[in-house]
Amino acid sequence: MEPLSPVLPDDADVAVRVRGLVTGFGDRTLHDHLDLDVARGEVLGLVGGSGSGKSVLMRTIIGLNPARAGRIEIFGANALDPDPVARRNLRRQWGVLFQEGALFSGLTVAENIEVPMREFLSLPEPVMAELACTRLRQVGLPVDAAAKYPSELSGGMKKRAGLARALALDPPLLFLDEPTSGLDPISAAGFDNLIRLLKDTLGLTLFLITHDLDTLIAICDRVAVLGDGKVLACGTVDQLRAFDHPWVQEYFGGPRGRAATTLPRGEAA
Repeated sequence: MEPLSPVLPDDADVAVRVRGLVTGFGDRTLHDHLDLDVARGEVLGLVGGSGSGKSVLMRTIIGLNPARAGRIEIFGANALDPDPVARRNLRRQWGVLFQEGALFSGLTVAENIEVPMREFLSLPEPVMAELACTRLRQVGLPVDAAAKYPSELSGGMKKRAGLARALALDPPLLFLDEPTSGLDPISAAGFDNLIRLLKDTLGLTLFLITHDLDTLIAICDRVAVLGDGKVLACGTVDQLRAFDHPWVQEYFGGPRGRAATTLPRGEAA
């Protein structure tokens, strides 16, 4: 295995395995035979320039965007299986926090959390209500938030409610798309701490898209850098700082990157 390779050793315990992935829109190819592994139990951060296809990669892995070619495995199962029953069963293995929380505005917070339960489980209403309250407590929201609508929540509360919905089915794998975007530094740091706590207490594997250097440094075990249609490198932040690529050097070694390593989140340089 090459240094900073996106592919883990053959004997690694891999939660997500992507091989030769090709995606695109119209005549444009976005990912060109991309490879990437996510180890079971790790927090993998994904970074890349604007238009590099970070969200498209995540959406392709979870089946919301079609792959033109390649192979995707989640916990050893074929995520591109043409059998709809097999794909449905596999979908219970992960939860997703989309940007801005993506809550249904016409549903209460509790009803939003119950959406996956109604899709995949057959549970009595009181049981679903109790489970929704349990998820709210897990993400640090008061139980009285269950009856509120998304419009009544702050940005940070919406993120936490979206995370509660992602945890609804107690999945071993979470996909998080820009979880701290739009949050003030204190709220963002609190959300980082929550993610790490959930990872440690629940034994989760996390695939996390972010542009937030503080988040990468605080909670990510490895970071994958997306560019030129592939994963350019994958390693710790310190390893990536030494990687000889112009964009990577500017991202991790520029003024903002240096500030993120020397100052607590929220302090001015």
